Amino acid sequence: DGLTALGKEMEQLHTRKVAKPIDSMDLTKEQKRATLRYLMFLSKKRCGRIKARGCADGRKQREKTSKEEASAPTVAIESVMLSATIDAMEGRDIAPVDIPGAFMQAGIDEVVHVKFKGEIAEMLVKLDPKLYRKYVKDEHGKSVLYVELLKALYGTLRAALLFWKLLSSKLVLWGFKINPYDLCVANKMIDGKQCTILWHVDDLKISH
Repeated sequence: DGLTALGKEMEQLHTRKVAKPIDSMDLTKEQKRATLRYLMFLSKKRCGRIKARGCADGRKQREKTSKEEASAPTVAIESVMLSATIDAMEGRDIAPVDIPGAFMQAGIDEVVHVKFKGEIAEMLVKLDPKLYRKYVKDEHGKSVLYVELLKALYGTLRAALLFWKLLSSKLVLWGFKINPYDLCVANKMIDGKQCTILWHVDDLKISH
């Protein structure tokens, strides 16, 4: 079950074109030192299903990335409580929404390299041998694959901010107005009624 879950997570990385494989010989010593490890965690849901969550180990990025460059807005608890009160008073329909693979939908605006090792690297190779096999190297008896990120990846310091920029810009494009007092609240008049969207990272509450 764990291997199946791992396979699904790696397939998502591949199909969403999150990264492109690169030759490790083309990286400088400094770039190799800055390369992030890829970590995989397994958890068991209450329903018994095994879920895999992959992420980059972004600790190395803390040396060169300030909090201001990496901080993403999150909805205020006051906004959540006030909107819930309005929803109840107006009898709104409510839809809680989770965006799957949210960060992987946001483009990246910096050069970040990630290293896949062992079974995880081989899983990518199985998905597309022509694309990945020639880039796999042997390091200390383990298969290693270096990639350059094309999309934001969970665990990198700026991933949440990049996704916030993507989501808020899309909402504005679709006619929503971002609340000036809370940058994770957006409103739009639809058929004479107000539609409100609040979000915390990739979890949304939509009411209308």
